[in-house]
Amino acid sequence: MKNQDVKSEVVESEKSVSKLMLVFLIPLMLSNAMQSVGQLAGSIIVGRALGVDALAAISAFFPLFFLLVSFSIGIGSGSSILIGQAYGAQNEKRVKEIIGTTLTFTFLVGIVLAVLGSIFAPDILRIMGTPANIIDVTVHYARILFVAIPVLFLYFVYTTFMRGTGDSKTPFYFLVVSTVLNIIFLPILIFGWIGVPKLGVYGAAYATVFSTILTFIIMIIYLRKKNHPLKFDSSISLKMDGTLLKLLMRLGIPASINMILVSLSEIAVITFVNGFGSDATAAYGAVNQVASYVQMPAISLGIAVSIFAAQSIGANKFERLKEVIRSGIMLNYVIGSVLILLIYLFSNQILALFLTSQHTLHIAEELLVITLWSYLIFGHAQIITATMRASGTVLWPTVFSIMAIWCVEVPVAYVLSQFTSLAIKGIWVGYPAAFVVSLILQYSYYQFVWKKKKIERLVG
Repeated sequence: MKNQDVKSEVVESEKSVSKLMLVFLIPLMLSNAMQSVGQLAGSIIVGRALGVDALAAISAFFPLFFLLVSFSIGIGSGSSILIGQAYGAQNEKRVKEIIGTTLTFTFLVGIVLAVLGSIFAPDILRIMGTPANIIDVTVHYARILFVAIPVLFLYFVYTTFMRGTGDSKTPFYFLVVSTVLNIIFLPILIFGWIGVPKLGVYGAAYATVFSTILTFIIMIIYLRKKNHPLKFDSSISLKMDGTLLKLLMRLGIPASINMILVSLSEIAVITFVNGFGSDATAAYGAVNQVASYVQMPAISLGIAVSIFAAQSIGANKFERLKEVIRSGIMLNYVIGSVLILLIYLFSNQILALFLTSQHTLHIAEELLVITLWSYLIFGHAQIITATMRASGTVLWPTVFSIMAIWCVEVPVAYVLSQFTSLAIKGIWVGYPAAFVVSLILQYSYYQFVWKKKKIERLVG
């Protein structure tokens, strides 16, 4: 009888965690979806109105831009763990100190990356093998976004602060604002409506910059007026705390390095793709757009698990970690499977939204079939990694992720695309191969090493 009662309590507890996670997850997934809607709208308008070469120019730049923003993503994820633990421990003063240190450090890094990116964009894009017919447009497009990087970084990390406290709704509201502004600005700037100069493909870059900066300003004003716990005021000192900066670097730098090396692998991949011509580059961009939506549940669940786990550790509720992991894995397979099945069923119609060339559309469809299913494996690995990161264990999960990418994905993509009849299709075989290896490595470390460690709070 007692065993049945215990089992019943465990089931109810897991249901409670799953419900809380789903409540947190829905705005987070919608946030990621809204973030991609602006990019998707830009791709549809550019691809259909300005042609394949214009879409290829944007697609060729994306891995380079992602490389530069990877640092802020890594630091932001590190700060969300620290904030999650401090918030779980109900230490408001520590939360504000983490915010101040992160904002100052991220802004300074953003300035450095903006300058370096603007200077070296042409050289990097040439090394990437960007087709000659689009390189000048791509360089100009890139420099517009590089100038805005410091402010874009501040916006990115501030939304991670709010999620670290368990607030996924407010960032979602402002991503709606940003997306709506972006969609409004897109046709005005691209086609030169209402007396604005016609900017063509560069209008898509300016639309991203203007919408993000304006949204960030509106968000700061809103948080102050609503007296939000994370409002920017005199209680947040922008002086960097040495101890917190070390912790932030310990958590954020491995994550940033991982993101950077993922970005470099994408640069390597697009270099392989570029060798098959601008049609292949455009197909790559279209597949990436669709894949970004498939990744959303996995990435969102990784963030949710990391925050729930960090708050549990901060509150000394270590027994709750198993429930967090089980709930995350279950939601990954349920949500991911439904989404992937829908995209497989309607892949032609979805890709046709921004590809008009039947040849390019055929290439993109073949690539989707090869890789889409493997994002379920990707999501499983994300959840295991996120749990370990929440406790401050970042080095080995990062090493395993890098190994999967650079020892599996890139070599497989290169060999199969260059030395077999698979050609461009061989590039996409590298993705599922890397995801499977990553899950095996991450789960083995989690099961045989991490679970035997003593978990302690990083901040009080």
